[in-house]
Amino acid sequence: MNIILLGPPGAGKGTQSARLVERHGMRQLSTGDMLRAAVKAQTPVGIKAKAVMDRGELVSDEIVSELIDAELAAMPASTGAIFDGYPRTAAQAEMLDMLLAKHGRKLDRVIELAVDEDALVDRITGRFTCARCGAGYHDRYKQPKAAGVCDECGSTEFKRRPDDNEETVRTRMQEYRAKTAPILPGYEARGIVAQVDGMASIDDVAEAIDDLLA
Repeated sequence: MNIILLGPPGAGKGTQSARLVERHGMRQLSTGDMLRAAVKAQTPVGIKAKAVMDRGELVSDEIVSELIDAELAAMPASTGAIFDGYPRTAAQAEMLDMLLAKHGRKLDRVIELAVDEDALVDRITGRFTCARCGAGYHDRYKQPKAAGVCDECGSTEFKRRPDDNEETVRTRMQEYRAKTAPILPGYEARGIVAQVDGMASIDDVAEAIDDLLA
């Protein structure tokens, strides 16, 4: 199956994509990851993208399309694709339909992880990680068992992402509603949209997604 996971930053798209890769052997296609990999490998599209980024400009839809085209071409036909955070606009949605058709695929499901904005702000602004091993924690929901000591590696140094603040989170939510949410009606008209409670536990969200793909 080929699916899109939609939801604002912090809704859990990356976490659920990883679960689907592990359980169903699907391939996660995150445009950010693909872009970094192409730049690092100095592929033709990676070189083109790096030149754009070095100028401080945003990578165009055409370059993103080339990345996805190359990934789909390299994937076995039996491997399902998870589009994580893409498409973000109506133009990208049209482009994705064309790319899937080119490779003999179709979009089976669009799954939106629905979140409560205030709860999402709480979830994101409270998270922090071990500076050494990257283990994740939260001010309210998951403190280290021993105060100030990482459960995994014993380090006493922790860090927070600089953009994990309320203003940034609310700006991202506003951008999501303005740019990405409007692509849903087109998919709803095709009867392929389903909504999952993104504020539920990770396991419950994963189970709900599995039920939709069964």
